[in-house]
Amino acid sequence: MELSDNAQKVLRRRYLLKDEHGNVTETPGQMFRRVASYVASADELYGDVRGSEQEFYSVMSNLEFLPNSPTLMNAGTRIKQLAACFVLPVGDSLDEIFGTLKSAAIIHQSGGGTGFSFSRLRPQGDIVGSTGGIASGPVSFMKVFDAATQAIKQGGRRRGANMGILRVDHPDIVDFITVKHEPGVLTNFNLSVGITDEFMDAVEAGQSFGLVNPRNGEVTEHKDAIEIFNLMAASAWESGEPGLLFLDRINRDNPTPGLGTIDATNPCGEQPLLPYEACNLGSINLERMVDGGNIDYDKLGRTVDIAVRFLDNVIDLEQFPLEQTERMVKGNRKIGLGVMGFADMLIRLGIAYNSPEAVELAEEVMTFMCNRAVHASEEIAQRRGAFANFKGSVYDKKGRPEVRNATRITIAPTGSISMIAGCSSGIEPIYAVSYVKTVMDGEKLMVTNPYFEQMAHAEGFYSPGLMERIAGRASVQGMPDVPEHVQRFFVTSHDMGYEWHIRMQAAFQKYADNAVSKTVNFRHDATKEDVARAFRLAYTLGCKGITVYRDRSRNEQVLTTVEDVMQDCEYCGAVLNPT
Repeated sequence: MELSDNAQKVLRRRYLLKDEHGNVTETPGQMFRRVASYVASADELYGDVRGSEQEFYSVMSNLEFLPNSPTLMNAGTRIKQLAACFVLPVGDSLDEIFGTLKSAAIIHQSGGGTGFSFSRLRPQGDIVGSTGGIASGPVSFMKVFDAATQAIKQGGRRRGANMGILRVDHPDIVDFITVKHEPGVLTNFNLSVGITDEFMDAVEAGQSFGLVNPRNGEVTEHKDAIEIFNLMAASAWESGEPGLLFLDRINRDNPTPGLGTIDATNPCGEQPLLPYEACNLGSINLERMVDGGNIDYDKLGRTVDIAVRFLDNVIDLEQFPLEQTERMVKGNRKIGLGVMGFADMLIRLGIAYNSPEAVELAEEVMTFMCNRAVHASEEIAQRRGAFANFKGSVYDKKGRPEVRNATRITIAPTGSISMIAGCSSGIEPIYAVSYVKTVMDGEKLMVTNPYFEQMAHAEGFYSPGLMERIAGRASVQGMPDVPEHVQRFFVTSHDMGYEWHIRMQAAFQKYADNAVSKTVNFRHDATKEDVARAFRLAYTLGCKGITVYRDRSRNEQVLTTVEDVMQDCEYCGAVLNPT
């Protein structure tokens, strides 16, 4: 295994099994064998003699495919919680609210992240009929959830992560949008506003829209839509939050509409889920799919086949703390296969990230993966049956083959597993040629792009002094010691306009039946108007959501250049993209 020093550090800290004294008791190879053996054991439930263990072990140990962190941590142990993403409903009563809080605490302890829509809660100041009192509103209860999350680290290995969502037409929407302007508030939450088509139409038409009390469905007041839209843009410019979720678009792609409406996602926004649903994620390392300057589609296809079987097997083996979750998961059998190493693949192919060629390649790769995942799911359904809720689903059409999984493609951020694989994260461009990543407990890891060093040696412009200068800045653009064609390939997240970030996200979204995690990075000098234009473009191009982050808009951030750390050593490593 070609594990980097950083990969080994992350594995020892968070993934490899330890004894009661905290001593590591397994090697990375033993971890992959543990996971492969356990996940392959699901074959026995169906009398399948395929012998999947070696295939599963091979794609993991070769760093070609990795499942989400809970599966790596827990498979083959006494903790059999293997899913990363959960959505829990929040009802409008104390019993429902605190019942959900208890469920969330159990999920966090076992290594999962949770998403909630607080849109059903009556607004602040509304009446409480049972007591004659006054309601405190969604934001106040979110602070209770945040405090509970702070007290429970995920199995001692992951910080608890939440997504908090409020519909744009909720009467408390202004308080929700601005809540993080106060430092230290809701630090364990990512926030997104649930946007409707009706609201976006009102924004474009310059009209007002109604705020609706969820308790009785009555309109409490009318707001200028563009005023709320600009407030969201200004807040995201200031703190990176809230993001936007386009709820109507998400529900148009809901494969089982008869089971309910989707109003929440997992913590990073890439996995829309019904109440009580969970999803297993895994990602293929695209950097490992390049051979001789071309994409090896035969290898990619085989890896997709193996990954779909792996993720489907996981569903049969995991144990959930809630009966409702087990019923929903096994009823829909949703999986989320995605990618990592996309930026590295582009570099190896000699394609700039911010180019039409890169967007076209993204669509080409995702068309292939989407079709291959469907065929793999159909093949499993022939042997093991379709997902239980197939009847009445969008797939239940005459002449159409049954599928095993209600969804198959999700583009996750892969923050941790991409470090293990030694590749770029998700579909993000490289953050910098050299940067510092802050992980759990504030440890800082230096990350240097290996392809830049290789190219520098191969083309004869490498020098220790050059590498030191690069480590102190976010970009190699304009550096006289770096050839222009190399500068073009090593374009970073801040070297390109927001349009390229969103075009790339939209390209992947076309073929992801779930959604896409993508941070639209802005330079520090970006304007609020830039953020507003990005929000509009994401909606226009068909994205299911958008998250933006303006560099240094927070006192702490996950990714920083060395220069940033030298100027301010107080970064505490608060979670921006929790997984």
